[in-house]
Amino acid sequence: MPSLGGLEVAKILVVDDSMFQRHAVGKLLKEVGHCVLEAENGRVALQKAFAEAPDAMILDLIMPECNGFETLETLRKNGSQMPIFIFTADIQQSTRQKCLDLGATAFLNKPLNKDELKGVLLHFLQ
Repeated sequence: MPSLGGLEVAKILVVDDSMFQRHAVGKLLKEVGHCVLEAENGRVALQKAFAEAPDAMILDLIMPECNGFETLETLRKNGSQMPIFIFTADIQQSTRQKCLDLGATAFLNKPLNKDELKGVLLHFLQ
């Protein structure tokens, strides 16, 4: 990853069917110097993930056309090792466990907590 004043710059794919959520997360990522790609569903996310090779993904679970579970499973089955952060309002332990079993890196809770997002990115993108 290139650096920006000593900080690692990452290309991060934000996947959410809510344009508001994509823009909110993207704005914060850009403020701290990251490059942002966006996808409105899992199908588009998979296309961008394979074409653009992002350094990380922030992935919603409930989306049309290809949900977050299917997206995560497809990426891992195709050998992707990029950090994938699940971004969801679902706090059920069974959902968390399913995501971990599919290869999720970490969880971010909705609504967006800027400090939590910054901390997760700092920890996993070093």
